[in-house]
Amino acid sequence: MKERIGFIGLGIMGKPMVANLMQAGYQLVIHDIQSKRLVEAGKAGAKIVESPRAVTQASEVIITMLPDSPDVESVVMESEGILEGVRSGQIYIDMSTISPAVSIRLAEELAKKSVDSLDAPVSGGEVGAVNATLSIMVGGEANVLERVRPILETVGKTITLCGSHGAGQIVKACNQIQVAMNIVGMAEAFTLAAKAGVDPTIVLKVLSGGYAQCRVMDVRGPKVVEGDFAPGFKALFHHKDLNIALQTANEVSSPLPATALVQQLFNALIAAGDGDLDHTALINVLGKMADV
Repeated sequence: MKERIGFIGLGIMGKPMVANLMQAGYQLVIHDIQSKRLVEAGKAGAKIVESPRAVTQASEVIITMLPDSPDVESVVMESEGILEGVRSGQIYIDMSTISPAVSIRLAEELAKKSVDSLDAPVSGGEVGAVNATLSIMVGGEANVLERVRPILETVGKTITLCGSHGAGQIVKACNQIQVAMNIVGMAEAFTLAAKAGVDPTIVLKVLSGGYAQCRVMDVRGPKVVEGDFAPGFKALFHHKDLNIALQTANEVSSPLPATALVQQLFNALIAAGDGDLDHTALINVLGKMADV
């Protein structure tokens, strides 16, 4: 019999993940501070409860998919949180992108109650969540991962054990650095083309067939040249992820000069009121600078 899964956080990523888990035959117990997000899954058969503690008490495996470190800390540690409801033998999987140090600290607190945990952030955006093709980066113990691998395989395609607690978050930070570089590289290329009088659509076609081709260009390039910045992954979240990368880099004395520069471009995008747009809207900052 499949485990009953508690899922907290039904935003852009969490909602399709819950749908895929339910389609695979898992029973879901769900919670979100925005109750309107729960309606669709509730109609499909998920049990809606009023707190993270209630989710935990009604589940064998608990998953969180939340915006940032403070959100996860609150859901786990505060009154009516996960820690108040856990029992020995449960497994907690945090699929949010948060600070590695916070992941480690929460794992230590849960271990005091004989609860195993994994940090398992994802890459792939909304498209990957909908199509269950997410790349999942896991920090924790190998035996714990194997116990929940069928669950993770329901929402993701590539599942990699990266190391001990916190390692999944470190690899996700590395992922977000690379994605940010691909976005800014594409944005600069399109901006230069437009400023010099060349159609960015031509640039997209040519670059996609050569050494400059990348996943960002494949998935988002056509939308960027059309000016479509409906969020698959919000700019404000990528900004948050780069903050995590820079904070972690400071802790281990690893220089990230280019990451710091891109983070400032995201600062400018958010200051302009566009943080809720897709992260590829970064091109708008460069466009304003170039007056195109």
